[in-house]
Amino acid sequence: MTQSYVLGIDQGGSGSRAAVLDDAGQVVGYGYRPVGRLYPQPGWVEQDPAAIAESVHGAMTDALAQAGCAASEIAGCGITSQRDTVFAWDTETGQPIGSAITWQDLRTVPLVAETNAWPLAHERRERLGQFPGAYCSAMHMAWRMRHDEAFRRAADAGRLRCSLSAGWIVQALGMPRDHALDYSLMQGMTVLDFHRKRLWDEWIALLGLPRAALPRPTPTLHHFGDLAIADARGGRAEVPVLAMISDQQAALFGYDCRTPGQAACTHGTASFVNVAAGTTAPRAGRTKIYLAWELDGVAHYSLEADTTVTGAVIRWMQEQMGWIARPTDLGALALSVPDSAGVVFVPAFTGLGVPYEDRTARGTLLGMTLDTTPAHVARAFLDAIGYQVYDIVTAIAEETDLRIDRLHVGGGVSASDAACQIQADVLGIPVVRAKNTETSVRAAALLAGLGAGVWPSVAGLPPLPGPATIFDPRPSAARADGIAAWHRALERARQWA
Repeated sequence: MTQSYVLGIDQGGSGSRAAVLDDAGQVVGYGYRPVGRLYPQPGWVEQDPAAIAESVHGAMTDALAQAGCAASEIAGCGITSQRDTVFAWDTETGQPIGSAITWQDLRTVPLVAETNAWPLAHERRERLGQFPGAYCSAMHMAWRMRHDEAFRRAADAGRLRCSLSAGWIVQALGMPRDHALDYSLMQGMTVLDFHRKRLWDEWIALLGLPRAALPRPTPTLHHFGDLAIADARGGRAEVPVLAMISDQQAALFGYDCRTPGQAACTHGTASFVNVAAGTTAPRAGRTKIYLAWELDGVAHYSLEADTTVTGAVIRWMQEQMGWIARPTDLGALALSVPDSAGVVFVPAFTGLGVPYEDRTARGTLLGMTLDTTPAHVARAFLDAIGYQVYDIVTAIAEETDLRIDRLHVGGGVSASDAACQIQADVLGIPVVRAKNTETSVRAAALLAGLGAGVWPSVAGLPPLPGPATIFDPRPSAARADGIAAWHRALERARQWA
């Protein structure tokens, strides 16, 4: 029997990944290309669409070369991508219109305040699954309609198309079958009434968004288009894109966390906690609710909460402060001291996420003395990751009947044993790090395999390869004091800007 391969693409805020899986679910080829950001003004954070497409192309090329398979042997491709960062292009030329505004951008704060007076403002969290803050795609598009002449001109002419990077990849590197995104990514554009699985027309009208420019919502498995892929032997093929899913929901699926209460935390540019919630949508609370994936007509929901920045702070320590030469040096620096010596670091560089929802908060260092060193700050930062995840898990326990008895972790800082152990100590539950933590790209490939018939059902998917590393919590009399100090520091960091 001819072996089938599937391709997964994970286009994130910090980099683009591609993985080739064989029909046993093993990664046989992998590629990664970093992506940068543009900072045209203070508080503005953008990305270059052409650079994003180039990074994905490079990652795919590397993955296929490592796998050694022919492009024609790829049965299907799945794409997971970052959310909130909207890419725009002209349908006549296929060329991007300006840069993409990222979720870290703060220029739309005044627009959020305007929407608070809307008569239907009280329905926003329930309809969208989240509060639409300054970070969200809908606000970015509304801002561009007001201030970006090329964007508005294309909209007026009916030539504008907007999507997240998953849609842009198909446009830039292949041929779209239709202008569509799956439900989870449409929620990531903050325009989907996820209970009804359709665009929220009143919200779109309020913001003045061109409805024709927005993608059509679809289930997870769908033929979105085809990618033109070349292999190391010079062979070429048009590979169908058969699945799309948002990055955090993909991480949950890729960790095999598909039963209510199973949870994963992905540490990337920011940290995201995701919890499987079953086939009934939970009631709206402080955490976000996502229609995570829909397979065979059955919707599966998840709860999500973010910490706004994690990897971005590590880059700040490396590039702006010069405290570490490489991100992997952070754990050793933090462990060079027994504790933070009373230093508390609130890393609210772009505000605070769930459960605080304060985008006016700013990064704060408290408790420093003349003896404070970069090592104490590094240790306080790892503590802060644990405290933020603790507050998220506590909020979920208070608002739902879901109970999290262990936390799967991956991405970025999770490679540090120190970071994982500190999280376990603060949370009081085991933290589990998979052998392969690239679960988002794994999920994209698995879902493509479902769409291509490589695997007959979710029950037939290959399990996450092991063995995993488990960090059991260590009892500490200082745990409660640390959490209390963290909460005192939060009050000082909030409502700063």
